[in-house]
Amino acid sequence: MEQSKRQLQVGNLVQKELSHIIQHKFNGLVPGRLLTVTNVRMTPDLSIARISLSIFPSNDGEAIIKEINKQVSPIRFELGNALRNNLKKIPELVFYLDDSLDQSEKIDQLLKK
Repeated sequence: MEQSKRQLQVGNLVQKELSHIIQHKFNGLVPGRLLTVTNVRMTPDLSIARISLSIFPSNDGEAIIKEINKQVSPIRFELGNALRNNLKKIPELVFYLDDSLDQSEKIDQLLKK
């Protein structure tokens, strides 16, 4: 389903701020791993943000995502502080594993055979 212009704008804003928050305030969230916010998709009513995270190295990615989803409250609080002048309501955050890098690596390996 196509996102509206407002959904895209809010998604980009949330992605930018979350990237900054994770890098500067929660960089110890996943020690020894590189976390990247790759995509944010907003629901039509802007109440839920579905956030794709790329984790490198990606072993145990699903377990890491579960841990991050358990600690969503302080991340959402920081996001609220950062966006309080831009949004009336801060969306609920749901994190997902973006495994597109792993998929492309598997395809490369298959093509090399």
